[in-house]
Amino acid sequence: MASVATAINIDDLRKLAQRRLPRMVFDYIDGGAEDELTLRRSVDRYAEYEWQWNSLVDVTKLDPSTTLFGQKNPMPFFISPTAASRLFHPRQGELAVARAAQKAGIAYSASTLASQTLEDIAAAAPDVPKIIQIYVWKDRGIVREFLARAKAAGFVGCVLTVDAAVAGYRERDPRNGFSIPPRVNSKTATQALAKPGYLWDVLTGSKIGPANFAQQAGGGDVMGTINNLFDRTMTWKDAEWMASEWGGPFAVKGIATVDDAVRAVDHGASAVWLSNHGGRQIDTSVPVIDLIPEVRDAINPKIELIADGGVRRGSHALKLIARGATSVAIGRAYLYGLAAGGEAGVSRAIQILKDDVERGLGLLGVPRLADLDGKLLRLRR
Repeated sequence: MASVATAINIDDLRKLAQRRLPRMVFDYIDGGAEDELTLRRSVDRYAEYEWQWNSLVDVTKLDPSTTLFGQKNPMPFFISPTAASRLFHPRQGELAVARAAQKAGIAYSASTLASQTLEDIAAAAPDVPKIIQIYVWKDRGIVREFLARAKAAGFVGCVLTVDAAVAGYRERDPRNGFSIPPRVNSKTATQALAKPGYLWDVLTGSKIGPANFAQQAGGGDVMGTINNLFDRTMTWKDAEWMASEWGGPFAVKGIATVDDAVRAVDHGASAVWLSNHGGRQIDTSVPVIDLIPEVRDAINPKIELIADGGVRRGSHALKLIARGATSVAIGRAYLYGLAAGGEAGVSRAIQILKDDVERGLGLLGVPRLADLDGKLLRLRR
């Protein structure tokens, strides 16, 4: 079995994460909704798009950079917001990810439900663009306070997630008796005892939960916070209010139709984020790579188009860019690294994808990411 340092692809890091984590925690990273068809198809769909390439092009100098929330990002990919990252690395969680992003110079997105505070995350990544992800809460005062904290901490962009008003049915979790934070019961005791190192980290550390809303949530767990504070009556008027309240670069995440992409822009978004939530919400949803061109054609070229879903290789990110995305968010890819080896594991995941991207641009004969388009892709028949 490879170590973090010798892992050659994201799947190696996935196997290391599986070896280190209790089954219930690994399944929380690894699983999806219902039959997990979206989860699998999001990855498999990349294989249906086949490359052509340009020959006899000088690729001595490569520029894989892109623009994210109006700022330069040195890679086409950045860190996507994921909740409760201390669940996967109890000692550091989001801080390990933020430090790895800082070292690589790539943008970092923090989840509303992070298990470290905004201020601590910002201190761990002082020199890279930082983005705050949020939902619409029942109490607008909480939203204002949270956004003010994010601005004060140096966050430059805001993302409103709109595809999680109701939690998807992830069947692995009830089978495993899983909760956040993990609780020892008849289903989980054997799993936890099988991974004593992880269990020790959980037992000797502070409680894993929504660090930025511990008081409002009454010290409850993540799902309790969602049920207590999230507003299920959210409409486009709420999105417009939040864009105005933030007053800066603003994205709507979880868009899946052309009409909603247009609505997002009409209601104040400077970026549209196509996402199927990693296959964790609606099963059998359309792969994001198939949606990109029609959305790109429907919105102003100046509007950034962010995409995610199933990215396990740099070539996957390049295919999303070729289809029309401005930038690509990675989630599971870095979480496997985090679970496998903390900050070093996240850094290894980033390096693997970085090497993939640069190698891919060289092989395609496209020195600048900005020049990559759909002319070099064909859909397999």
